[in-house]
Amino acid sequence: MSPFRSSTGLPDNLAAALCYFIPFIGPIIFLALEKRSRFVLFHSLQSLIAFGALMIAHVLSGFIPLLGPLVAALLSLIGFAVWLLMIYHALGGRWFRLPWAGPLAESQLRQL
Repeated sequence: MSPFRSSTGLPDNLAAALCYFIPFIGPIIFLALEKRSRFVLFHSLQSLIAFGALMIAHVLSGFIPLLGPLVAALLSLIGFAVWLLMIYHALGGRWFRLPWAGPLAESQLRQL
């Protein structure tokens, strides 16, 4: 368990994991409430970016004839794997960065 607490009163690692556990709603809540922990803010931004991109890709796959359902199924599997991976790393207190969403979340975090 992380000895550090976010400004919400939860341990940092639990607050960061909740950003992934409840996609879209969790990160928005923590972005609004968190004032102190850059760890929680990073994970909330990364969650919004990663799952937002997956959602857009999933919607766009619906416009692809014939291969669209296959692409959508692959995106669902990728989304589930990313979801599990990020919950695991957030609970472990690690700053695991996804290839595209991590650097973008870090650059946004510097602007906060």
